[in-house]
This record gives sequence, structure tokens and C-alpha cells, in this order.
Amino acid sequence: MNEKVRLLTENIEKVIVGKTDSVLRIITAMLCGGHVLIEDVPGVGKTQMVSALARSVDGKFNRIQLTPDVMPSDIVGFSMVDSATHDLTYKEGAAMCNFLLADEINRASPKSQSSLLEVMEERQISVDGVTHVLPRPFMVLATQNPVETYGTYHLPEAQMDRFLMKISMGYPTYDAELDIMSRAEASDFGKNVEAVMSLDDITALMNYAEQVTAAPNVRRYILSIVTATRNSDLVKLGVSPRGSIALLKAAKAYAFVMGRGYVTPDDVKAVMSDVLAHRLMLSPKGKSAFGNERAALAEIAMTVKSPDEIAAE
Repeated sequence: MNEKVRLLTENIEKVIVGKTDSVLRIITAMLCGGHVLIEDVPGVGKTQMVSALARSVDGKFNRIQLTPDVMPSDIVGFSMVDSATHDLTYKEGAAMCNFLLADEINRASPKSQSSLLEVMEERQISVDGVTHVLPRPFMVLATQNPVETYGTYHLPEAQMDRFLMKISMGYPTYDAELDIMSRAEASDFGKNVEAVMSLDDITALMNYAEQVTAAPNVRRYILSIVTATRNSDLVKLGVSPRGSIALLKAAKAYAFVMGRGYVTPDDVKAVMSDVLAHRLMLSPKGKSAFGNERAALAEIAMTVKSPDEIAAE
């Protein structure tokens, strides 16, 4: 593992116990400039994870608790008339930061959800004809509860496609939860995370991750998986070109996190489900046979030979 990534991971794990894999995936998304949707049941540490990441980096962190009455202006800001100059003055919204936690994003109205589209894709905010560029790095980390549906609004496919990854933390192991219970007895639990990296450090790591090489056969492997989702009878709507680009970026960042300067087929497999599954829309056959996108994607991916398998023939 890259040493700076190890330092960041260990700092986050002061409060997030037994979830190294989830931590590494969020760091991977950050290093390739992607956004993450964390979908899981309440109480497993989704918000704590995001908060620990934000406090580990010396950047600006904003949190907005999304409810049906949250307005788009609360997220992107608004213009108001300055009483002294009588000019329009921009008042920043929650999105003007480095790390934005959009808590319970599926409780926001469709109008408020759509206000994040430009923010996530173009890293800018347009208000009253004026464009405001967001700082770098910028990352949206959204959470949602998959169990409760009352009072929620399903995220449209266009918005789901903006998330580089969709991950689930899951329940901790027995021993990890014992450790969490012991740590939670301390009054400062969750507050002892200090910044170990500056924004310049993160930007430098992002530049290094971009320089990771992916051989032509690895790129063809990525595209073969994506194409297979479009041709499978298990899928109604396959992965878009944005998905193939996202998988390449994520595989390069994951390879860097693992301490390599090149992408292997195993790197692609490691991030494939997190990057592609939420971009699929299953057909009735896919739903009845597998029930969820990750299982269907795993079945589809098995039909594609990796470069290693092709070389062994």
C-alpha cells in the first residue's frame, strides 16, 4: 500500500473499526475525483466515516441534512441585493467546500436532488448567469437508507450515474463491534481525528494516480465488461460510456492505493462492482434470476475473459 494512503487510512480507522476495505474505496474515489454514495442501514457508521475522512484532510467540510423542505438554494447558494452597492451578491450554499456530506440524499425533493447534477459533473455552480468554480479537490459523499421508503424520493438514473462508486459498509464483525463498544465509552470517541494531510498533499496524490498506466489489453478488458452489460438479456439498461471511463479511473486510483504504477486485471475486478452495479437497470429476467445488480454483474463479468486468462490459452 502507498505510504501516504496508509497514513490516511490508519487515521480514519481511529474511529472506523474493521472497515479497511470501505475506507480504501472511499480514498480511491477521492484520488480520482469521484463521488461516493454510501447505502446502508442506520447506525453502521456512514456519517462517521465521511466525517473522519474530512477531518483527516485540512480542507473545508460541509454537511447538509437533506429533507423534503431543503431548497436548491440551500445547496448551491443564491444571489441577493447588497444594500450598500445595490449589486447582486452571491451567498454560498453548502456545496461550496472540499467535502460535502449530503446526508440521506433520497429524502430531498427531486428539485433539490437535481441541483447537485452540475455540481457533481462540472465542479461548478451557476447562479443568475454567473459561474462559480468549486475548489479542488471537491467530493460529494452522500448517504441513504435502503430500508425506509416512506418520505423518500428515488434517485434518477442520471444522478446515480454521477456517482463514481456506490458502496455498502455492512455490519461489523463480532470482535470489531466489541472494540467499537469499548471505544465508545470514551467521551472523546469520534473526535480524536486530526488532519494528517493538506489539500496540496491530496492534489499531489491525485496527480500521481492519474499517471498510473493501463495497458491496451486492460483497457480492452474494461470495455469488454461494459459492452457485455449492454448485450446481456439480464440487463434492460447497460453501462454508459461514463461508466467505462469511471472504471478506468477507479482502477488506476486503486492500483496507486495498492502501491503500483500500473493497472492489473485484479484492480479492475476489485472496483468493478462498486463502479458499475449501480449504473445497471435489470430486466425482468435479471431481477428474477439474481434479484440485485451486483449479483447480475458478477454473472455477466464471468463471461468476459481477462487478459491473464487469454494469455494462458
